[in-house]
Amino acid sequence: ELQRLVHPDFFSQRSQTEKDFSEKHSTLVNDAYKTLLAPLSRGLYLLKLHGIEIPEGTDHEMDSQFLMEIMEINEKLAEAQSETAMNEIESVVRAKQKELTDNVSRAFERDDFEKAKELLTKMRYFSNIEEKIKLKKIPL
Repeated sequence: ELQRLVHPDFFSQRSQTEKDFSEKHSTLVNDAYKTLLAPLSRGLYLLKLHGIEIPEGTDHEMDSQFLMEIMEINEKLAEAQSETAMNEIESVVRAKQKELTDNVSRAFERDDFEKAKELLTKMRYFSNIEEKIKLKKIPL
């Protein structure tokens, strides 16, 4: 609804000031929609609203077992030669992301922001793997 109200198409016959307003606010609404649509960006935004940010390079705070799991998945992905192998890895990663998303939701419901931060950090790792999978699936 909000996207429709500020869409630039409805401001084509208006003053330049109104057109600029429409473009600016349409961009803001679209960015907000994208942020809230994806579980990772939504969670990071909710943390930010509570004054908590997760800086890049916080590996030292992650438990070694989790980091080993990530390393193993990355190795499997690097070695994957077939679409089937990549699909299997993608399936595992999606399941992990679903579980983490559910746990993040519960952490926010309990106002347990430290737990949400930990889980979102893990989601960021799996999100990076998802990006690697997408790139690997693109034929050169």
